[in-house]
Amino acid sequence: MSSRLIDSKLFGARYGTDEMRRIFDDGNRVRQWLKVEIALARAEAKYGLIPSQALEEIEKIAVVKNLNFESLRDGIHEMTQVLMPLIKMIKNLCNGDSGEYFHWGVTTQDILDTGFILQIKEALEIVFRDLLETEEKLLELARHHRDTLMVGRTHGQHALPLTFGFKVSVWVREVRRNIERLKECRSRLLVGQLAGGVGTFASFGEKGPEIQSLVMKELGLQVPDICWHSSRDRIGELGCLLALIANTFGKIANELYLLQKTDVMEVEERFTYGKIGSSTMPHKRNPRLCEGIISLAKLIQGSALTTLESMWIDHERDAKFMGIEWVTVSESLIMLSGLLNQAKDLFEGLQVNEEKMLANTGILKGLILSERVMLALGKKIGRQSAHEIVYRISMEAFEKGIDFKKALLEDKEFSRYFEESEVDEMLDPRKYVGLSGQIVDEVLAMTKEERKADQVL
Repeated sequence: MSSRLIDSKLFGARYGTDEMRRIFDDGNRVRQWLKVEIALARAEAKYGLIPSQALEEIEKIAVVKNLNFESLRDGIHEMTQVLMPLIKMIKNLCNGDSGEYFHWGVTTQDILDTGFILQIKEALEIVFRDLLETEEKLLELARHHRDTLMVGRTHGQHALPLTFGFKVSVWVREVRRNIERLKECRSRLLVGQLAGGVGTFASFGEKGPEIQSLVMKELGLQVPDICWHSSRDRIGELGCLLALIANTFGKIANELYLLQKTDVMEVEERFTYGKIGSSTMPHKRNPRLCEGIISLAKLIQGSALTTLESMWIDHERDAKFMGIEWVTVSESLIMLSGLLNQAKDLFEGLQVNEEKMLANTGILKGLILSERVMLALGKKIGRQSAHEIVYRISMEAFEKGIDFKKALLEDKEFSRYFEESEVDEMLDPRKYVGLSGQIVDEVLAMTKEERKADQVL
């Protein structure tokens, strides 16, 4: 059994998906290394650096099913080097001297980095797909609740009315920006390298750049402008991007967590009979999805900072921080898959209590319309003078716990300007949501148009 929760049979589903875990397991890690080695051998055979018969043997032998992973593990431990046990194993499995031409001219870092980028490429395809699916579910929420009235809150306090569709539309655009960031980073991130010991192509000679270009074309990766053994900004950018994506959904989950507090009860995660909130309090219906998303977002955020440590490379190359990237990036991607999977479940099953949202607009007994009242009065006596009067009336109403309408009509400075019917009009929250509905429509149309340009990574 695993000692790490991310791989736990009991808790693993909370921390990631099996689909993403398979990308970063030992089998696929080595499979990507071999994919790079075979592409390299093909390019080298084309340019005459290795014999064609050696290529044929390498292609036949260098597959995961031929490997003994226990022996690889022991070899890595004994040699204290990651790739040499694999190189030695392939050599011994090949007939004749063909194995002597395996891993010709490159350095270990070339294979590990390029293989890692291939794993990341696979992982980002899943992230991209899941982001599009979560965006779609948020779009549906915004569309359905375009005109669902609720309280807008600033500093944790009731501020002005808006619609739930407007709130969700803000989330939609943040998710969309992360999708665009993911698309934009591909040209910088999905870049391999095969340049030898210190990145100068010394072992390849003048054909080095052509060999590298041919290999990257086969692998579907970009050709680097220069060796990046000692430049880990690509990995650092990825760590930060994963944290951005995670924090977007962590923020949304936290908001929904707050809105489903018993005292607020404006939304609730989908509940099915049999879910248990507490071992001692049978009535509890806890927001487990929101809590899970928030905790994963915090973990991914922390990993981003650690990932940035991998940028501190001495001279042309060292291995002090390679282990950081392997852990933080792979685990962040696994955790992000779990986070997005839970987010899809949360958005799809979210129960919106429209009646409670409407009722909560009246908790302050009309005070959330103080801005509208002030501006109406301001047209008659000036904005600042109106603010002073409405402020005084508002504080009195708040302290005494009386209706704002009553306080306004009983105030001689205010009531001489307005009839009761006019005050009723001003204190109707349905009529002071600004352009909420129009903005929702614009966001839906804009995002729908942008989604047409989305393609599989």
